[in-house]
This record gives sequence, structure tokens and C-alpha cells, in this order.
Amino acid sequence: MILRYKQLLYSISVLMLLVACHSELEQQGDMQIRLCLPVQQSAPQAHRIIGDPGSTELFDLPRYAYVFVLQQDGNQWKIWQKEEHFLNADNWVRTHYTGSRLNAGDSIFMYNLPMNIKAQYKTSHGNVYAICSNKRLTFNVGLVSITSLSDVLDLKFNTAPDSIQENLQNIYSTPYNYIADGQYYCSYDCSTSRGSRVDMILYHVAAKVDIKWNVVDSMRINLSDPTKAVRLTYMDARRLYNGYAYCFKPLRNTVAELPSSGYDIHLVTPSDEGLWWEGRAYFYTIPYTVNGAKDYFPLQMLMRTNGSMGPGYQLTLNQPIDSAEVFVPWLRGNFNLTKPLDNTSETKTIEN
Repeated sequence: MILRYKQLLYSISVLMLLVACHSELEQQGDMQIRLCLPVQQSAPQAHRIIGDPGSTELFDLPRYAYVFVLQQDGNQWKIWQKEEHFLNADNWVRTHYTGSRLNAGDSIFMYNLPMNIKAQYKTSHGNVYAICSNKRLTFNVGLVSITSLSDVLDLKFNTAPDSIQENLQNIYSTPYNYIADGQYYCSYDCSTSRGSRVDMILYHVAAKVDIKWNVVDSMRINLSDPTKAVRLTYMDARRLYNGYAYCFKPLRNTVAELPSSGYDIHLVTPSDEGLWWEGRAYFYTIPYTVNGAKDYFPLQMLMRTNGSMGPGYQLTLNQPIDSAEVFVPWLRGNFNLTKPLDNTSETKTIEN
């Protein structure tokens, strides 16, 4: 009788354990994350982002993804999972978006990224943040120290290495203040289905500046007085951002966080004979604001005509910028040169 009782007790214990395990498994499931990059529909080989003011260019698809899953615990948003993923370049698929965040049929590059999620907090819904890059990123803190929403929003990546500067056009993230249907647009709810899905459209963290210049025909050559002829022999973009930049708050970088005077890039040099009279160049830079009557993003250009040591013309363009906006600005500038430049410095505010 005692033996039968022990057997019965053991059977009940095993049954309870199986029920518990089954209940635990039911709370688990692969949450399908779809990383989406919006592109131009008409050119299959051109990874051109919608809203690009400039010429078509080729982008390197991301190879690294850093994903942060948050769930709400009372009044606190806490990290539930955080993962770094290596993305196989062959698994990006060019397709058409079918969700609600883009117009139906818009073209995207999409990557399916399954993550195993457990819904064990007091709520079964949460938010997902992601940043993707073609190069591995270095952050201002170790990912192990990120435990809360504020930690995620304050996360920054290092833009100083040369490889990262070249990679700025290939870094995308989910902006923290993109609100759709009254909530953060990359949210999920495990209670709606066992396998939740989050469509994450990622956007550039860097501003694109597209510069086009032209010397009017009448000034390109002057046989009667060659000293009055004009050729653009030098152009620099100056004081570009080279500090730690926000991952998810791309319009919250400030001049106070800019190390020293930033860095310069050469767009035209005296050896670029083919660009002396007309040309076009673009570059990417992290936008940052300077406090003033209005916050603005300064774009500083240095130009010289008729020689590398010729008179310099320094132009600062102030682009008004609101840190509450969602997307970084992409700007185009046209310069028509009608006379040799003189030694002046000007500041102009771009009218929105």
C-alpha cells in the first residue's frame, strides 16, 4: 500500500512537471522581426532611399544588427532581451512592403530575423529597437550594462574610425519618436498570436548633403583677360561630426559633443581638373545642433577659385532643425559661380 502511494505521488509529480513545462513552452514563441529598408522602386540595382534629393547610388546592405526587446514592468520599461546578429548578405530580399507603415506596394529590402521571446512579465506587449550597419559598431557602453529604456535611448555609436565614416550611409535605426496609431511604431503584442511579428522600417542616422557646382560658360575662359576666368579648384566640407552619435535619437546630437573642431573632407582639389567648371559630390554626416534663437545644423563649406592658395570663400549654411522631428535632413545645394571668389565668410540660414 505504501509502495502504491509512492508510485501515485510520483505519477502526480511527473504530471504536474509536464503541465508546468507545457505551460512554459506555450509562453514561448518565435517573434518574427522583419528588418525593412525602403528603396526606390524603379531601379532594381540602385539601393536608393525614398526622399533622396540626389543622384542614385549603391548602398552596402547591413551585415550587423543590434536588437533590443523591452517589456513594461509596472511603470518601468525594462530590457527583456538584447542580441547582436550577423546578417547574411544573401538573405536580404528585394520585395514589396505589405504592412501599414508604407504605402502598399512600396519597394523594400527585407530581412527576416526570428527571435525567441518569452511573455513572462506582467504585460505581454512591448517595444523593439534596432540599429543595423554594414560594419560592426562600437558603442559608448557595453551592451551588458543596458537594462532600461533610458539606457537604450542614450546608446551611442562611435563615428571616429575612418571605416565608420565611410559606412555612415549604410547605418540605419528605428527612431525613438516615430509614433504611429498612437504608439511607438515598432511594438508587439504577444497576446494576439503565439508568433508575433514586428515590421521594423529602419531609416538613416546620417544626413546626406548633395552639392552641385557650375561655373557659368562666359566665365570658364576669358581670352582677353585670363585673370577674370573662373575655375573652382578647391572645396572642403568642414567641421563634420566625429564623436559618439545617438543610435535612436538621430536629431539629438549637439555641438557640445563634437570633439575639437570635427573633421574635413575634400570634395574638389587642384588635381581634379575635370571638376574645375562643373561637378557634383555628396557626403554623409551626423547632424548636430547648435543652440541659438533656433536650433540649427551648421554646414560649413570652404571654396577657392583659380588655385589651391587662391582667395577663400567660407560659407556656413544654417539648416533649422527640430530635435522633435523623426527623420534626419537630406539637403541639396547648388552653387553657380559667376566671378572669382574673394576672401569673405558668410552665414546664411536655409529657408524651410
